[in-house]
Amino acid sequence: MSSYRIAVIPGDGIGKEVVPEGLRVLDAGTADLGRAIAEALA
Repeated sequence: MSSYRIAVIPGDGIGKEVVPEGLRVLDAGTADLGRAIAEALA
């Protein structure tokens, strides 16, 4: 199975409101794939 890394960087004026919800969608949509989500601080 392929492995992908996704960078999520809030800060374009909508990021602080939209990014957390997008991460929730990503988490729900990949729950059965054995994924790992890590946050990076800028």
